[in-house]
Amino acid sequence: MKLFTINTGYFKLDGGAMFGVVPKVIWQKTNPADENNLCSWAMRCLLIDTGERRILIDNGIGDKQSKKFFSYYFLHGDDSLEKSLNSKGYTLDDITDNLLTHLHFDHAGGGVKRKEDGFETVFKNANYWVSRQQWEWAVHPNGREKASFMEENLLPMQDSGQLQFIEEEKELYPGISLRIFNGHTQGQIIPQIDFNGRTLVYMADLLPSTGHIPLPYIMSYDTKPLITLEEKIKFMDEAAENNYTLFFEHDYYTECCSLKHTERGVRHDKSFSLEQFVNEEFL
Repeated sequence: MKLFTINTGYFKLDGGAMFGVVPKVIWQKTNPADENNLCSWAMRCLLIDTGERRILIDNGIGDKQSKKFFSYYFLHGDDSLEKSLNSKGYTLDDITDNLLTHLHFDHAGGGVKRKEDGFETVFKNANYWVSRQQWEWAVHPNGREKASFMEENLLPMQDSGQLQFIEEEKELYPGISLRIFNGHTQGQIIPQIDFNGRTLVYMADLLPSTGHIPLPYIMSYDTKPLITLEEKIKFMDEAAENNYTLFFEHDYYTECCSLKHTERGVRHDKSFSLEQFVNEEFL
């Protein structure tokens, strides 16, 4: 198995929305904001090459939305999905599986592109995987999340016949297990990868960054923040106990970290890159 970071670019979101009830005077120590109270965040995907399958987790925001839409999110950086794949020696057509943690536009917007008469999938040889709970949640959206679920990101996957549903927690392929969490949005998949006897967990929006490790640091975007709190307590205790490595989708500064038990609860331990994890250089 080979693992690669696939950077798709950076965007900005309101710091207050990202940290919920935590005051700015505290969160700005780790995530400084600009004059508009916006912080930079990554859209970092993970490519898993098993030899037989090439599985991409999430796909970024894409480029098909309007200039007005993108003006709200201040996209920056030189990375793109295709450019990053190419830099690792892969093309869009090499992807056999696109595993979507959930269907918010910053996680699922890059899997569909415009064509002259509408839209089409980007990965023509891939299965698009999503939990059935999240799909139903997205195509019948609540008023609070509706703006995050866009038909043009969703329906082309179904129309192409490439959409596949995850019905329950399971092992998708050998060494790649899927867990389901419901605090951020219904049916969010958190992939857990067994890599040479060590566990790497793709955190998606369960823990967007190292700054979200303390328990009260929960995004205002979460639909069920108290469920998120319960999920964080259980997961982080498990992760610290079993020495999991966390891979962050949104952390602007850090790709991976480990956790440890402290007198104040579970806290950040060491930060390192995915390459260091693969090469065991952080131990």
